[in-house]
Amino acid sequence: MSDQALLTLDDLRVDFHTPTGIVNAVRGLSFTLGRERLGIVGESGSGKSMTGRAILDLIPHPGVVTAKRMGFRGQNLTTMDKRARRKLRGRHISMVMQDPKFSLNPVQTVGDQIAEAYRVHHRASAREAKERSLSMLEAVQIREPARVYDLYPHEVSGGMGQRVMIAMMLIAEPEILIADEPTSALDVTVQLQVLKILDDLVTSRGMGLIFISHDLHLVKSFCDRVIVMYGGKAMETLPASELDKAQHPYTRGLLGCLPDLDHPREKLATLNRDPAWLA
Repeated sequence: MSDQALLTLDDLRVDFHTPTGIVNAVRGLSFTLGRERLGIVGESGSGKSMTGRAILDLIPHPGVVTAKRMGFRGQNLTTMDKRARRKLRGRHISMVMQDPKFSLNPVQTVGDQIAEAYRVHHRASAREAKERSLSMLEAVQIREPARVYDLYPHEVSGGMGQRVMIAMMLIAEPEILIADEPTSALDVTVQLQVLKILDDLVTSRGMGLIFISHDLHLVKSFCDRVIVMYGGKAMETLPASELDKAQHPYTRGLLGCLPDLDHPREKLATLNRDPAWLA
């Protein structure tokens, strides 16, 4: 990890105030992100996606985001006004949502959407935006970018839609990319292609990547560090290569629930949760 942190979170909390009480989606999460691949893993509802959305100020009402500090390149996001936060979104920090085809406008061609994302953040002519969009489609390994440029979202495959969304998020050249389950709906071959694209971007551009996933094996092989979350809290943080050596009983439980083709078992282990973990 670079000595210079791109992002610093100190005691991040996301609470939803409902008629039946307060739901604590994220509970006192703290971490730093450098020019690296940081994985965040955990069960559904553990707060992974809420963490990414909170960074981008995308938590819907009645959610409330608080933090002692949420720092980006020396700026405190918690004290920044809405307009300034909006300018950071996309230009400096982007997020690829889970199942991105649902994030694309169904009545606008994918090329026009990528070009629009570029023109929002740069003073550019329509011609320049189209040229940059075609280059970005090629960069994410889409064959025949000129043909794909004129397609609508329903005309592209799942893997192509994923790469289109990545192109749209990267065309403004952000310093941080938050990828929320970017490969969950893809077959293995396309998954490897998308991961290679992300890996190349971190290496060549010095970008910081937050990689949100359920797949422990994938995170172990792809990321540099990993945060294991449960109930909105970080149970432990460790080098991804040492995930098999994790000490926390929750992480051990997750690993024990994974099938192992080399050592088949009659029954997979059941994860036992301890209320003391959230104390």
